[in-house]
Amino acid sequence: MEVLRVQAVAALSATQNDIPAEFIMSEHSRPSSTTFMGPIPDLPVIDLANPDRESVASAIADASREWGIFQVVNHSVPEELIKRLQKVGNDFFQLPIEEKEVYAANPSAGSLEGYGTQFDKDLEGKKSWVDFLFHIVWPQSRVNYKVWPQNPASYREVNEEYTKYMLPLVDEMFADLSTGLGLERGALKEAAGGDEMKYLMKINYYPPCPRPDLALGITSHTDMSTLTIILPDQVPGLQVSKDEHWIDVKYVPNALIVHIGDQIEIMSNGVYKSVLHRTTVNKEKARLSWPLFVEPPEEKEIGPLPQLISGEKPAKYKCKKYKDYQYCKINKLPQ
Repeated sequence: MEVLRVQAVAALSATQNDIPAEFIMSEHSRPSSTTFMGPIPDLPVIDLANPDRESVASAIADASREWGIFQVVNHSVPEELIKRLQKVGNDFFQLPIEEKEVYAANPSAGSLEGYGTQFDKDLEGKKSWVDFLFHIVWPQSRVNYKVWPQNPASYREVNEEYTKYMLPLVDEMFADLSTGLGLERGALKEAAGGDEMKYLMKINYYPPCPRPDLALGITSHTDMSTLTIILPDQVPGLQVSKDEHWIDVKYVPNALIVHIGDQIEIMSNGVYKSVLHRTTVNKEKARLSWPLFVEPPEEKEIGPLPQLISGEKPAKYKCKKYKDYQYCKINKLPQ
């Protein structure tokens, strides 16, 4: 069955100054009526070059308790590499539709890897204004290069180089989050699957939208991952829920955005918060983002760490295989 991509919908809608009804959010979800317009609190920005490692770890833990999201600067990923990653991603989405469809995802075959459109609707049947490219980048044994674009020619090289910088950064985040719980540095990573964890790169492409007041790039959700590390572009759009308000995340040059996902919340027994977030769209400009999802192995059982459970602090979450958690989350079933 042929799928109409949002990029194509956007091209048709641009001439009409309107969008199809399935993209129009309900009144209580529309960004025009729900975005907080008061003074915006600053999302924590953490300098990883700070030689006081204890201070850095404390800042990461505090931000994860209070916000579930923070930005990191001086993260060691070269600015030149970031620009190359952004260029090959943007270049892919500028290809003719026939070239992109060669890499189309096939959900009916049980795979979400490849080029696609946000297939799942929200609980009210509304669609998100986004297309994507999605594939595993690590471990090497799980990578399927058939869904990696061959055009641009440097796509594979750039993504593999970026992944090499992500591995130690993720290790650092896990270690600091573990010490923030009073645990050994390797505790959370080991509980999440250690070196068998899976890293998935997604490029979200949000085309210009003639009615950004009515649509959302992605509807509100938390990530089912352990951590998500996002490379944004300069077009604003990410919003987080804080104190029952939707607030814009300010763009910080050369920063990476770190989300706490559901599995970290579960393992920490609710000490760290999986951040509720969504994305808005822009009338004039396309927006792209590069989230990297770090997930446990499918068969790995995830639950609150025993060290964090006591008579005074009972377990708040069930212990469950990640594949079962994933199934419930995707199909919007209770956990």
